[in-house]
Amino acid sequence: MSRDPFRDLGLERSADADAVRAARRRLAKEHHPDTGGDEGQMRRINAAAADALQAIEAPPGSPPPRSPTPADGPLTPDDPASGFDGQPTGLTSDVPSFTVEALPAETFEALLVVATWIGEVLDDDPPYRLDTHLFEPVPCWCRLELVPDAGASSVSITIARTGAALPSLEAVRDVWVDQLNRYEW
Repeated sequence: MSRDPFRDLGLERSADADAVRAARRRLAKEHHPDTGGDEGQMRRINAAAADALQAIEAPPGSPPPRSPTPADGPLTPDDPASGFDGQPTGLTSDVPSFTVEALPAETFEALLVVATWIGEVLDDDPPYRLDTHLFEPVPCWCRLELVPDAGASSVSITIARTGAALPSLEAVRDVWVDQLNRYEW
């Protein structure tokens, strides 16, 4: 991949955040390891999307962003690139946020796949906790916690972000629910 994240995503430099997210989602469906793609290629796609979104949000004249590389190791919630560095400007939770009509193990697997469509998995503790760096609706750290609920699974969401406004919890929940509805159960 080149050093221009927009070109790597097949976009013009004038693309907006929605176009970046759509391109990343399209490329993830094609190149994700779960669909026969390459893990390294998926990391490069994630890095290009993060760089493009940072470039869109950056004030004019600011230096270009640097995304983590595979040599940097996996992102953690303490990593600034994860959207959460332990000193959030915003942190909010919704307990429970939504319910999935499937047992926790099956729900967790679906959430794990969906997480790769809309962000990057940071850490997981199957089948009860999943930490992600979301690219949609805006970059932020997100934790999903699953609780068994009479043959279904209740999912609680916690989100955090530093240096910028926290997205609405409803918008984050709606992205998860929309993508889960696209998942082939």
